[in-house]
Amino acid sequence: MTVTRLGSGGPWESAYGYARVVRAGDRVVTAGCTSTVDGVVTHVGDAAAQTAQALRIALDALAEVGAAPGDVIRTRMYVTDRTYADEVGRAHNAVLGAVRPAATMVVVAALLHPDHLVEIELEAHLGTD
Repeated sequence: MTVTRLGSGGPWESAYGYARVVRAGDRVVTAGCTSTVDGVVTHVGDAAAQTAQALRIALDALAEVGAAPGDVIRTRMYVTDRTYADEVGRAHNAVLGAVRPAATMVVVAALLHPDHLVEIELEAHLGTD
């Protein structure tokens, strides 16, 4: 099985030793994606916009290894406050609602940067089986 690991150049990838996206055969997974662009947190205070940005980053990573939004089978969403659940869920629906992946949303005490409100992981499957 061929394994492909790609980074995005994000500030924590090389420091912490992980890849943005890994494709192992027909399975593709992303690392946790936040609303961090060029090392700067975007959409501070706006959980819906952070969700949309994190999903764009994750879907772009999937595309780099040949996966499309329709290949997404699972998402994991981590939010720092349960009051963000509705806006994060609706932003998720706006991007992946037609795909309807299995999804989990978990409330966590905090994320790496204090301005992060949400972090998202995607898992995709390619192939016919």
